[in-house]
Amino acid sequence: MEEKKLYDGTGDAQFANPYVDVDEWRDKPVKHRYIHGGFEGTLTRFCFYFPPAENYVKRFFQHLSPFVGDEKEAQQQEGIEDKISFAVKHGSYFVESNLGGIVNGGDDPTLMYRASAACAQFSRKLASEFYGGHRPYGYVYGGSGGGFKTISCVESTTGIWDGAVPFVIGSPVAMPNVFTVRAHAMRILRNKMEEIRDALEPGGSGNPYECLNEEEAAALREAELMGFPMETWCVYDTIGEGALPVLTPAAMAIDPSYCKDFWEKPGYLGTASGSSAKRDRIVMESEVTQIFHPEYGLMGMADSIDEKNAYGVDEAWKHAMGHGQKLPVFSLRSYPEGDFYRTGMKIRFTSGALSGEEFGAICLPENCVAIDVGMDTRDLKELLGKARVGDKVMLDNSDYIALQTFHRHQVPGPEYHAWDQFRDEKGEPVYPQRPVLVGPVIAGHGAGSVQSGTPNCKVIILESLMDESAFPWQADWYRSLIRKNAGTEDEDVMRLWYMEHCMHTDCEEGNGGDHQHIVSYLGALYQALLDLSDWVERGIVPADSSGYDMDGGQVRIKDTAKERKGIQPLVRMGICEETGKEEKAKTPETAQRKEEKEKASKTQTAKAVQRKEVKAGDTVNFQVLAELPEGCGKVETMLWDFEESGEFTSGGKITEEAGNVVKIENSHRFTQPGTHFPVVKVAVNRKPGDEFTRIYNQARVRVIVE
Repeated sequence: MEEKKLYDGTGDAQFANPYVDVDEWRDKPVKHRYIHGGFEGTLTRFCFYFPPAENYVKRFFQHLSPFVGDEKEAQQQEGIEDKISFAVKHGSYFVESNLGGIVNGGDDPTLMYRASAACAQFSRKLASEFYGGHRPYGYVYGGSGGGFKTISCVESTTGIWDGAVPFVIGSPVAMPNVFTVRAHAMRILRNKMEEIRDALEPGGSGNPYECLNEEEAAALREAELMGFPMETWCVYDTIGEGALPVLTPAAMAIDPSYCKDFWEKPGYLGTASGSSAKRDRIVMESEVTQIFHPEYGLMGMADSIDEKNAYGVDEAWKHAMGHGQKLPVFSLRSYPEGDFYRTGMKIRFTSGALSGEEFGAICLPENCVAIDVGMDTRDLKELLGKARVGDKVMLDNSDYIALQTFHRHQVPGPEYHAWDQFRDEKGEPVYPQRPVLVGPVIAGHGAGSVQSGTPNCKVIILESLMDESAFPWQADWYRSLIRKNAGTEDEDVMRLWYMEHCMHTDCEEGNGGDHQHIVSYLGALYQALLDLSDWVERGIVPADSSGYDMDGGQVRIKDTAKERKGIQPLVRMGICEETGKEEKAKTPETAQRKEEKEKASKTQTAKAVQRKEVKAGDTVNFQVLAELPEGCGKVETMLWDFEESGEFTSGGKITEEAGNVVKIENSHRFTQPGTHFPVVKVAVNRKPGDEFTRIYNQARVRVIVE
């Protein structure tokens, strides 16, 4: 096997002539020297944000977006999402670029990491001029598609970056398979989601299968074995299609005959007798009867993207593809009846000026459809302006339903255990296989290379345990690949920290603003960058990798902070059996008695009541145990929302601290009948007052008020 030649940036004529077209001091979001420029003869553009000299600590952080886009993305972000302020306030300069300015590098996928390397190297030249001769340490990071890119950068180059923090990462076989299995389950289970959620919520039965028929149970099991986190079904109504609209055109371009084969050949769900695919398929002729234009205020249509989240790992692709356009909405003469399957519909014009043109369709009430931008690069506003009342159209969801079981026909090597369910006792696929494994093709084109497990620097990986789009097992897969291929013990070069109650998004307001079930991992991400720099620059070893076990496609995190490790506190909440009563005053205890009580408290809270029925007007007492990993700091924040108001307020009191265990108590008087899920969020911080390094976890219980 030929040894891979690493890129070091020297002699690359494409990036030989950098230029600066803006050089100025700015006061917002923090005081910094702003540089904007590019490289002559290329589309590559960059922004650098340098701190005042007195604060500078000779390093930079470089963020890679999931998709090629705007080099000024960070300027749109505020609060804890403000990457510029994080870097500058911690004495570092910040680097961002448009990653070459060409989607997937065009004909040269290596453009992404070469352009990123060129920006890093030129930033070093400027830093040396601004602060005096030196070589700044450099750390690259990115999530989701940016995680693929981050890994590609540090596996394909040498001498550029000193460390990397890829987060919410996938594997070479992730796309589109992690999205197709989720879409398949959501289609079949769409009328049982509330029952599944209730079973999985605190105080539920814990068995989401008990309410399902055979077909539904099989779909849920398929997703579970593939690695979809079961707890994430509690927020099913916030996750949508994810990046599937982006990936579908790419997958179909690589395997153009798949959808046709799905409906015609044996071995596919589309030809199976009595299959749900046939039941939910819609192919219907119709006619445009009215056209509404949102810019004129008709239909009350809103922009198709929340601009606040436009640069997060979940939504960046929408910004890149021009979502937010105000496109017309069409009313149709014929429309599917009843509770039909609405997702993934296409509308194809069969007459008029748009005859032969096809668009993604969003089914709306009153026989209307809006256009789903998806990965469509056409000028849709101009194109759809040609539509006229009376145009004949076809509604068709065949391709989307076909794609939902694409993963069954994409069985990779035996190291990918999530696909074991599709292998027979001899290890052979039980379903017909397609001629090409699509995942590695998409991954390679998007990042410039496919993961090899040979990073040329130290790496800290951050992975979310509720990640609906980058299933958690994929971080373990990459860790195993490093262990196999890096020629060293993985803990010498990397850490893997799993984050409980975190999803894919890196936006504070992401996932529909559902703060009842999730916390942000951004504090842990920033702490990982700081820990990585300490590891590289000062030899300060970071916290151990998380303790966990693999159970098929599911990651089972350890139950105690001592075993779990990492940097996130472990938080558990219980409802006291008796309410409204204060504990007796505590008397001094011996060290042995404190240790015994600590163990008893852990056991008591682990078995505490998770569900309680009370009368309106009753006061309920809550007890929280926060177990802190070694070196994670102190409890800084305790936030509560007792009745899902969406407004979290500080409260509660720390009643006991014993070793790494902090006991917190609070109470609330419930006046409104109904089922409530009180939530507590607990944050630890090594540097109290630093908004960027608060690391959260949370816990929930169920209170039923009669």
